Amino acid sequence: MGFSVTFWGVRGTIPCPMASHLGFGGNTSCVEVQAGKQRIIIDAGTGLRMLGRKLLAEGVTGATLLLSHTHLDHISGFPFFAPAYTKGFGLRVISGHLNGGPDIESVMARQMERPLFPVPLRTMGGDLSFLEVPPGHSFKLEGGVRIHTAALNHPDGATGYRIEYQGRSVAYVTDTEHVPDHPDRNILNLVDGVDLLLYDSTYTDDEWVQRIGWGHSTWMEAVRIARAAHVKTLGLFHHDPDHDDATMERIEAAAKAEFANCFAAREGTTISLD
Repeated sequence: MGFSVTFWGVRGTIPCPMASHLGFGGNTSCVEVQAGKQRIIIDAGTGLRMLGRKLLAEGVTGATLLLSHTHLDHISGFPFFAPAYTKGFGLRVISGHLNGGPDIESVMARQMERPLFPVPLRTMGGDLSFLEVPPGHSFKLEGGVRIHTAALNHPDGATGYRIEYQGRSVAYVTDTEHVPDHPDRNILNLVDGVDLLLYDSTYTDDEWVQRIGWGHSTWMEAVRIARAAHVKTLGLFHHDPDHDDATMERIEAAAKAEFANCFAAREGTTISLD
């Protein structure tokens, strides 16, 4: 079996299910990585709901969920993930950003408590487990998959991931704020030579100046990182909900002019890494 990446949610901040945004998609962050028999999900934004339906339809019996962090746009799909309610489905939830705060199971349960949500986490019928991995650590999954992590610059913390399988690699680096003229060494080390980099490209450079401290980056910084780290293909990710399809097309064209092997992630598309 192969190595592929499928986008189920590409937006940041809040869903934007408007006609003007359908070309790129309106769901928040959720990416499926299939590495041989392993199903790896990165982030549990609103795109997770439809991915869950697909996994059940395909008879998948387990998955690993990697969380970059637990801001709402990255976990709000979790209560609607049907496999987690399904007896016999094994879901391993991994996070690495909490730094001595509440554990990841408590955080995921809290959003499912009244008065926020009527169905508590404890009623989920799947076989759920929760694990925290400190940023900078690496670990293995079954089937020859290796995952590396790195700390990102984001309010309340965030974790970037690099997934390696059969000599190919994909890195997921979203919800991080750059410092001008000082590339983040954690990120450069994580994404060095990666086949596909998905990077936080929420803003244009002009927009970012007005939003310093919000914890996000720009498509131009994505290009700079990709060049410095010898990335093979760059995927712009975590699109601002105010960027409609026309805006996203302009951003994509500008980015491709600077880095030819570049695209803006679109919901529903699959990238093969074989």
